[in-house]
Amino acid sequence: MKVNHWSLPNGATCVVADIEQSTLTCIDFWCKGGSLYEKEDEEGMAHFLEHMIFKGSKNLKEGEFDLRIESLGGSSNAATGLDDVHYHVLVPPEKIEQGLNLILELLLFPKIEKEAFEVEKEVVLEEIAQNIEQPDEIIYMKLLKGCLTPHRYSKPILGDEKTVKSINPRQMKQFHKNHYVGKNCTLSIAGELPNEIISIVSNSKLNELKKITKEANICTKTTFNRGYKKETIPRLEGGRILKAWKLPPAKEQILILGAEIAATILCEGKSSIIVKKLREEKRIIESIDIDLQILEEGGLILLDVSCQKENLKLAESEINSILKKLNTDLVADKDLERAKKLVINNIYFGLELSTQIASTLGNQALWGRHQSLLKSIDDISYWTTSRLNELIFPLFNPENAFTLIAEPEK
Repeated sequence: MKVNHWSLPNGATCVVADIEQSTLTCIDFWCKGGSLYEKEDEEGMAHFLEHMIFKGSKNLKEGEFDLRIESLGGSSNAATGLDDVHYHVLVPPEKIEQGLNLILELLLFPKIEKEAFEVEKEVVLEEIAQNIEQPDEIIYMKLLKGCLTPHRYSKPILGDEKTVKSINPRQMKQFHKNHYVGKNCTLSIAGELPNEIISIVSNSKLNELKKITKEANICTKTTFNRGYKKETIPRLEGGRILKAWKLPPAKEQILILGAEIAATILCEGKSSIIVKKLREEKRIIESIDIDLQILEEGGLILLDVSCQKENLKLAESEINSILKKLNTDLVADKDLERAKKLVINNIYFGLELSTQIASTLGNQALWGRHQSLLKSIDDISYWTTSRLNELIFPLFNPENAFTLIAEPEK
């Protein structure tokens, strides 16, 4: 697979990956316009703008984009995150130029008309209302609020009812103007590509992104709050133990790889340390998962345990005991090798589709992390049991965690 990177005069970055005989080609547009960039009175703006982008542009009526993409044999989707937002279309390889023109027209010149804005605001408010009724979402947001306040990462991407109701079209147009600019944007394309793909991209409407005039003024210093809290959650079934630890920023790729290996040793599969002892042998937990929330300003290691309410205290004590021993006892070589194989498999599985490749390359290019797609596989040999003990397992020390114990309402 051949990968090319380059930049346009306006600062926009481009990356293309030629995948021979790929059935569909993915065009993925990334922007440093996630909820991190919202001001206090703009919370929910980035996600709301994602909705409005699809409501038509200067040259596309509402609904026309979807119809034209479908007529090409394609599909589209988008996602707003804490750091960034991205939009992608999947089209047959021979329709790349048409697909590219359509998505750039939509993204660069959104109408954001008042009538459509008010209709879509109700859709977003309904999404918020449904979200705050979900036990999992309630627990997750309480955890983020507890460990990351006052940083913007502690706030919901959707915003809340009050902030979204106050947003107006003028504010949204200004947010788009401020953040959808050349230096903040990356176009990534992966799939079977024509020979002239670099020329097609370089001469596209991507050139019409404005040059950045000033850097966005955002709070980049994250604070992590250790602590311990108990909560009762409506409609929760059973008990939950959630622990969060500070994870290095996304640019620290080798450390994040080490954390992935550690999480796999602890929780992935029946023979992993915690699953084997607490679920398979002692049968005091129902499930356990460790997820890495990788963020540009510093992310989180998130541990989530489900168990019967009466087992909460015992399960937490056992987990803390296992995590403390990690700092003094080396894990077995067989556990490390097993984890490395699983991590390698996950890397390969995450790069099977053109959408996955375009997404990975787009995110890397947006944040200036140009590297081989399989560099993590080369780096995995760096991690030995002694290096995990020295650099990674201290991150999982229960004394450095924010812990949330969630119980169902009586």
